[in-house]
Amino acid sequence: MSRLGIAIALSLLLYACANVPDTAVEAAPRVAQEKPARPLNMPVIAEAPCDCDKVSASLLERGVSALLAGRHVEAISLFQDYKKLRGTPTATWEADIAIAYDSMLSQSPFYDPAAARAAFARLGVAPPDGAPAHPSSLMMRDALATYAALLDSIAELESDNATLAEDLAKREEAIKRLRELTLGQ
Repeated sequence: MSRLGIAIALSLLLYACANVPDTAVEAAPRVAQEKPARPLNMPVIAEAPCDCDKVSASLLERGVSALLAGRHVEAISLFQDYKKLRGTPTATWEADIAIAYDSMLSQSPFYDPAAARAAFARLGVAPPDGAPAHPSSLMMRDALATYAALLDSIAELESDNATLAEDLAKREEAIKRLRELTLGQ
């Protein structure tokens, strides 16, 4: 055989060996035993506990968590930071809904039912452009809608109560006159 033939045969043999499937290699019995891993003489460093939930949470989620924990000032600050950082219309809507929600809570230092109602009326029911909003923002929006409806019902009941009080006063006056007329005869 010529040198060219031997070179071609060797290159074909190398090519065939290189393209052997991995399953064939794994199926072959292992001749050499694996050596056990030797431990390294390195000091063990205790890792600080990772609060991965807080690390991965957005400013909005952290604000909601602070709100739930009763830290209203921190929550408002986080909502405002979220609004500034994101800068999108949906993020602005979400932050404003959260701030309005905080102002409807009686235990909040920012408690102002009229401001909460006005903010809800200004913001509307849906996020701008129909963009998807955070579920917490949607729940706060629903709570604000319920709160606004409740305030409307209270105002209507107070108006009805005032009307009924006037009617009662007129009836008592009429009964008093009837007594006077009846007893006077």
